[in-house]
Amino acid sequence: MSEKIKNIGIITSGGDCGGLNAVVRGTARVAIANGIGAYIIPNGYAGLYNLVDFEHLALLDEERVDHVNSAFAGSEAGHSRVKISKISDPGKYKRIADGLRKFEIGGLVISGGDDTGSVVVDLGENGIPCVHAPKTMDLDLQTYSVGGDSAVNKIARIVEDIKTTGQTHNRVMVVEVFGRYAGHTAFRGGIAADADCILIPEIPVSFDAVYEHMKRIYMRRIMNSDVFSGMYSIVVAEGIKNEDGKLFSEGAGTDSFGHVKLEGAGKYVRHTLDSRMKKDPEIAKFMKDCGMFVEGVLESPEIRDVLPGHMVRSGASTAYDVSFGKEIGGSAVRLLMNGITGVTVFGVFDGEIRYMPTREAIKQRHVNLDLVSFYEQMDVCFGRKPVPFNPIFKDNGGAHVERFL
Repeated sequence: MSEKIKNIGIITSGGDCGGLNAVVRGTARVAIANGIGAYIIPNGYAGLYNLVDFEHLALLDEERVDHVNSAFAGSEAGHSRVKISKISDPGKYKRIADGLRKFEIGGLVISGGDDTGSVVVDLGENGIPCVHAPKTMDLDLQTYSVGGDSAVNKIARIVEDIKTTGQTHNRVMVVEVFGRYAGHTAFRGGIAADADCILIPEIPVSFDAVYEHMKRIYMRRIMNSDVFSGMYSIVVAEGIKNEDGKLFSEGAGTDSFGHVKLEGAGKYVRHTLDSRMKKDPEIAKFMKDCGMFVEGVLESPEIRDVLPGHMVRSGASTAYDVSFGKEIGGSAVRLLMNGITGVTVFGVFDGEIRYMPTREAIKQRHVNLDLVSFYEQMDVCFGRKPVPFNPIFKDNGGAHVERFL
């Protein structure tokens, strides 16, 4: 056991998502149970840098922690997108250490994704003890990350709901969601909503494959309906690329971590498919056969793109994310109490608090393409010619299996 910590600081950083308040609450509750003060350091790493100038911090005592609602998405502690190493002040690490000393904070619980985790590594290398509680709705860390399940469920609900307007108007509906480098939430959310096509960054998009699949499914549904009714749904991750590796983004500048702010992938998909439909002579015949064709007014099916944006991050957290958030927040306190820092905690298993070096945890994880092949056999299109799924059969011998999304 290391020297007793008097106080800890709680920081949430990066993008907001479900389950973060559960991390805050779980951290505070375990700290209180062990006689440790738990303070919110507001506004992410911006607050940490400016800590020395604060007159006071919010103490999460038993009364205050009651007002942290684990079921709410977002964070009571607030966020900012600030990378400490990018701050020009040469005395920035001393300034941070002075701020921590001012409030007698002996360690930090920091919840965030890969960018946040990279700063955890940086802080640790500069003598500031931290434990990383993994958070990113992108699910692209080596561990499960709080917010992923909430995002998947929200995407699935949005895609399922959008089908009502699609069905009413015989539309093709394109829903663009987050997913810069990895398509886990688009993939899982689309599968859960019975999306017809899911386009993810891991697979360069062949619009020949998408158009062929869309045309076949969409036309079959309408022609086989007794009221000529049908629709087709596409889920698009914002970071999809074409076969030349080019992003479909209109570009909106960069953030403090140097990432291009992506927008326009869904719109690009809509324009591309709409252009192909308008040039396809079989579409005009189909429109006439099902009674939709009106010359000069309605000559091809409507395609609409929908951008739910930050709605995917907002609202309520799922029960899984709340449970996981409390688990990693509370476990982070126990790690700090035992002098274990510079690590990412990923859960409690059979009485063991398990963790790994943060530098390893933040290495990017992509959607497994074998799993894509598994769903291609269910006639889901992923923007490529389907690849056969050839499973290996394995008897696990009754061993416990840990699985995350």
